[in-house]
Amino acid sequence: MIINPTKLKNAAKAANADPQALAASLPKPSSRRKQDEIALKKVTNWMNGRNHPRVKPAEVAALAGALGVEPRSLVRFTHTSRFVRSAPRKARLVADLVRGKRVDEAQALLEFSPKRAAVVVRKALSAAIAQAEQNDAAIDQLFITESKVDDSVRIKRFQPKDRGRAHPIIKRTCHITIGVEERA
Repeated sequence: MIINPTKLKNAAKAANADPQALAASLPKPSSRRKQDEIALKKVTNWMNGRNHPRVKPAEVAALAGALGVEPRSLVRFTHTSRFVRSAPRKARLVADLVRGKRVDEAQALLEFSPKRAAVVVRKALSAAIAQAEQNDAAIDQLFITESKVDDSVRIKRFQPKDRGRAHPIIKRTCHITIGVEERA
């Protein structure tokens, strides 16, 4: 679960709430000394699009309560499949295919896609949907807002050739990230 910074800023502007007021609404642990400073840093990081520290469901509920909106309207549900044994260029074709689509339409496209990377993208999409379901999001209103493929490590091997030569073989891997949001 990641807070969508544009939705958070728009909701804060509509409610005339500044970051200090939002930080005051966050639940505070009893063991920290500088609770107000830490809460303010959290809120400013989330408003600037940085997901550090990771947001907890209780903090999302507190922010939504302070802004007067539903908690699920502020968050994006994501899943990242890491170190996938597929070339990033090939996986990007599949990720670009489903970006911006409704979840049920994307699942149908991935089900009948002949690309090998479609299997991994479909699994990542299923995991993101399950996370949204766990947080009581309406499944029929989910859209894919984020689908990206990043390069990962390269596995280096060698193919022996004639006269003692060796030709390098680079097996590329990638990280596939799928994010869904609820739209009204």
